[in-house]
Amino acid sequence: MAPHNNSYPSQHDLPNVLILKLPPSFVIFGEHFFDSAKFRFLKAYESSLPLPQFLLAHAQSVQAILSSGGAPVTADTICLLPNLRLVVTTSQGLNHIDLSECRRRGIAVAGAGTIFSADCADSVVELLIDVLRKVSAANRFVKQGLWSSQGDYPLGSKLGGKRVGIVGLGNIGSEVAKRLEAFGCSISYNSRNKKPSVPYAFYPNVGELAANCDALIICCALTDETYHLINKEVLSALGKDGVIINIARGPIVDEKELVRCLVEGEIRGAGLDVFEHEPDVPHELFALDNVVMSPHNAVFTRESFEDLRKIVVGNLEAFFSNEPLLTAVNLDDQPHFSG
Repeated sequence: MAPHNNSYPSQHDLPNVLILKLPPSFVIFGEHFFDSAKFRFLKAYESSLPLPQFLLAHAQSVQAILSSGGAPVTADTICLLPNLRLVVTTSQGLNHIDLSECRRRGIAVAGAGTIFSADCADSVVELLIDVLRKVSAANRFVKQGLWSSQGDYPLGSKLGGKRVGIVGLGNIGSEVAKRLEAFGCSISYNSRNKKPSVPYAFYPNVGELAANCDALIICCALTDETYHLINKEVLSALGKDGVIINIARGPIVDEKELVRCLVEGEIRGAGLDVFEHEPDVPHELFALDNVVMSPHNAVFTRESFEDLRKIVVGNLEAFFSNEPLLTAVNLDDQPHFSG
């Protein structure tokens, strides 16, 4: 029998990483997806206790939280955990974390970095082509046996030469621009600041951007400033020939106004991966052939999840080894979202 190796701590001796809600990666790949020999998970969602009681019971032992977009890390949660020093998120966005409270308490935040940018950008192109060329609608037309009885399907519109306005020229927005330039599109953008290093036209006002493009692509973060940024005025400026694509966050768009514009034909179409009240989707959209939708899965590829596993485990192991985080978020440069 091999001698006992005392160099590896038992599970009970490992530091706790709190998980508030079952993350999508556990559903897809199993609950050992982020396992490590340097920490263990404390799963609040498995407890019968109300969350505040659970947090109070484990308040002294929790040093880190692993959070997904569906599990908000609020100021109330943070205040119950006096030894919390790190929040690691599995999502691209940070609007589910109270960054102001983290900054005030000196709690570090590690994000997903740029690992999802390529998949998000690919999804933008996919949705835009689908809306313009009526791919999904034509697929339904054929599968319903309508081709033989109704003849040829209505014409679509080409992507090449379209004027594309990007709201938020960060990592994702830049990847979108790179792809659509290859299709011969003309790129312009709106962002918090003008970027001197890019050749695209900058519009400080989103309404002006919408008025000067054929397709408006939403790639910005959800903050107090961007909540319902895409409102009635912006949609009106986009006009009857305009298309909107949203792979960012649902509440950036005033969904009621968007639905009204689509139903009444005030804009040409929409490609939507995100919605304001997920998983609830406005039923009015179901019958519209000019609307293409996906269930907030723009980044759901096997390759990106494997990259995510490495980033999450790497950040947590770095933290518990007193080493620099792999994808630390600069909290001094993050706008606030109050939810």
